Amino acid sequence: MRYADIAVVGGGLAGSTAAAMLGRAGVSAVMIDPHAKYPPDLRSEKISTNQLELLRKTGLVDAALRAGRHDRQIWTARFGYLIDKKPSEQFGILYDTMVNAIRGEIPTNVDTIEAKVTEISTGPGRQTLTLSTGEQISARLVILSSGLNIGLLHQLGIDRQVISKCHSITVGFDIAPVGRPAFDFPALTYFSERPSDRSAYLTLFPVPEGMRANLFVYRDMEDPWLREMRDAPEDALHRLYPRLRTFTGEFRITNKLRIRPADLYVSTGHRQAGVVLVGDAFSTSCPSAGTGTDKVFTDVERLCNAYIPAWLATDGMGADKIGAFYDDPAKVACDAWSNATAYHFRSVSIGESLPWQARRWARFLGRRGQGLLRRLRAQVRGEAEAA
Repeated sequence: MRYADIAVVGGGLAGSTAAAMLGRAGVSAVMIDPHAKYPPDLRSEKISTNQLELLRKTGLVDAALRAGRHDRQIWTARFGYLIDKKPSEQFGILYDTMVNAIRGEIPTNVDTIEAKVTEISTGPGRQTLTLSTGEQISARLVILSSGLNIGLLHQLGIDRQVISKCHSITVGFDIAPVGRPAFDFPALTYFSERPSDRSAYLTLFPVPEGMRANLFVYRDMEDPWLREMRDAPEDALHRLYPRLRTFTGEFRITNKLRIRPADLYVSTGHRQAGVVLVGDAFSTSCPSAGTGTDKVFTDVERLCNAYIPAWLATDGMGADKIGAFYDDPAKVACDAWSNATAYHFRSVSIGESLPWQARRWARFLGRRGQGLLRRLRAQVRGEAEAA
């Protein structure tokens, strides 16, 4: 039997961040994950300005940014028109690269165990985990950061309520221009032209390995369009966005597509003694809304900075004690915002009623006006500097 104060189950973004934060705070912790190095996985591939602020609160921002690539400016376009060129603080970084960079910040006082948790027993005292290696771990608190894996949740009687099946689909791939060394833009977001396309947008952004693309659509996994996208991705993209060439010119997709459907769900029956759920283990977000990383960093920052130190200072890990985390105002607000954004973005992208059409045009015209104003200000500044 191995003993620790905290057992972190799952070494994705949430689990690795929690393990690094706890280790830096001197907390006795172990992290269990079947992979010594996190494998390629299609999830969050950018860190935005808001997420940078959250990441700074974890103390791990420098490690993540060293592994990413700053885009500095984003071009926004729709209908073949350039809407805006705005300064950007986004960093492109593949999910597995980000997770492994954060894992590199886990101090040596945190044991990392390459195994699966096969059994779990929890209560208000100590929790017992049995691993696939046969080893057992006794901990005061279990952090379940096991993502979409439901096996351990079911053992604990925790269910998932699906609130939107296949809410969106993400298609990720690498992209390169044909006949020239680079695209004209540092990063590009191209919005859907018609609601009948059932698409939100295509985003192209730099990562250390080259130019990365994420395409977000609202379709069923059996949709024939997905087969077309797999078989002839360049042709399928040109049919979806016929005026995209205005900005990209001819291009080629340089690797195999990764396709990930996303269900929206929330856990039920999770207010239990001895165990706390973070990230996707608690509830999911829509990738097209870009709020998943906000949820992960909010969960882990609040848990490790505000709650675990106080919990360890007193006896027991009762359900009421742990419930304070689920009721944390910042967490509750972030979860509600993420869920509302998922539905709003879907409706504003594919809603065909007059109110949603009006909102789409208002967004387009508003952003175009902001872009024109930005360019006018830049022109005035340039003329003033020249004078």
